[in-house]
Amino acid sequence: MSVQDKVIQIIAEQAVLDPSDVTPDSTLESLGIDSMGLVESIFVIEETFDVEVPFNANTPGENDFDISTVASITKGIERLIAEQAGAS
Repeated sequence: MSVQDKVIQIIAEQAVLDPSDVTPDSTLESLGIDSMGLVESIFVIEETFDVEVPFNANTPGENDFDISTVASITKGIERLIAEQAGAS
């Protein structure tokens, strides 16, 4: 399963949707995910991919991890995985 497929699955679970209803262009807001759902999604993403997402729920716009769409979240996770692999 690709990173994007896993992200879609995680976000679909948080939004209580079928994964087929979540596209790379979907925004969390359009899927009905509120701030609590976002935080829960971040926790599941960190656990699933064994990464630490640089995200502060109190200041979501003040970091370089883009949470605007499913595709941007996927891209950020792929970058974190690559950085972690490079640091090993």
